[in-house]
Amino acid sequence: MRIHPFPASTLSNRISRSALLRYLLAIVAVVAALLVSTALNPVAGDRVVYVLLFPAIAFSTWYCGIGPSIIAIVLAVIGAVYDPRPLVHSLHMPSLAEIISASAFLLCSVLLVALGESRRRQNETLRNAQGELEARVRERTADLDGANQNLRKLSARLLQLQDEERRRIARELHDSVGQMLAALTMNLSAVRVDIDRLTKTAHSLADSENLVQEMSTEVRTISHLLHPPLLDEAGLVSALRWYVDGFAVRSKIKVDLDLPAEFGRLPRESETAIFRVVQECLTNIHRHSGSSAAKIRLRQHENQVLVEIEDKGKGIPQEKQQEMATEGSPGVGIRGMRERIRQLGGTLEINSGASGTVVTVWLPIAEIAAPANNLTETDTPSPAAAA
Repeated sequence: MRIHPFPASTLSNRISRSALLRYLLAIVAVVAALLVSTALNPVAGDRVVYVLLFPAIAFSTWYCGIGPSIIAIVLAVIGAVYDPRPLVHSLHMPSLAEIISASAFLLCSVLLVALGESRRRQNETLRNAQGELEARVRERTADLDGANQNLRKLSARLLQLQDEERRRIARELHDSVGQMLAALTMNLSAVRVDIDRLTKTAHSLADSENLVQEMSTEVRTISHLLHPPLLDEAGLVSALRWYVDGFAVRSKIKVDLDLPAEFGRLPRESETAIFRVVQECLTNIHRHSGSSAAKIRLRQHENQVLVEIEDKGKGIPQEKQQEMATEGSPGVGIRGMRERIRQLGGTLEINSGASGTVVTVWLPIAEIAAPANNLTETDTPSPAAAA
């Protein structure tokens, strides 16, 4: 907000744009005062002229500047000493009293002009300082906006690199380690057939084979959790069904998955963001809420997607909610969810109370593809893989 140092600055600025107008106004003010004093002279006497001229000088000093003020003082003194009535009555030598009155008026006028000029310079200095301050504020604001923009770009790039790295690790675990474990399982099975007569060795070999099977399952689970192949191959709906089934097996938490009858494929970034938000929310429910049930609701409204994740747990502590309101998201997971959704132009809200917590996500979608051919139960990986 711009603060004007003096109330009359707007009028003064308008007058100061024209030098001719300033001189003209100063002269008009003095002439008007002289005419009024002439009219009031029979009633108020000769000294009323100084009473009327002083406001005219003050006006000239305040609005017109030092040059017009000096002209106004000269005209005022001449008009006060030499009566502006008919010439035959005004050409007389001033008396001592008139000279003293005129001198006092002149002194007061000069002091008033000096004060006005000092005020004008202070006002100008203040305006210059204010202009410099506003320029510095604009410069700092521009620098801050640039830094925030760079930070947002860096955050988006980090999230992209994270997703790419997860895809790479998932592929390597599936392609290399998974194949080697499968080959080792086949070799151990073949060896076990040949040494069935050796009971102890057979038992040890069977235990080793079971361990290899468990390792293979664990590697497959980690690979799928890092980046589920279903998310790229069959779409968001199939990936959510697979993940929710596995989560229910792992956590013993009943999850109600409310999905529309038909839901098209979304852009890859949007599907990944929604899946990661659901994944993070279910993890938080399992770790912190103490809830025995959760509900996930997915809807499409025109060119927007709505995602709601709800639990019936104990809610987020009040101090954590205050920290989130004043300082932003306290946890890395919540910050990551917010940043993913914000990078895609969406919003994420968290409402928590004694009866549970609801996470609501609105995500704009520019283009909605045709309904995905979601995998059937026979094509979808088993919940054990997700577990």
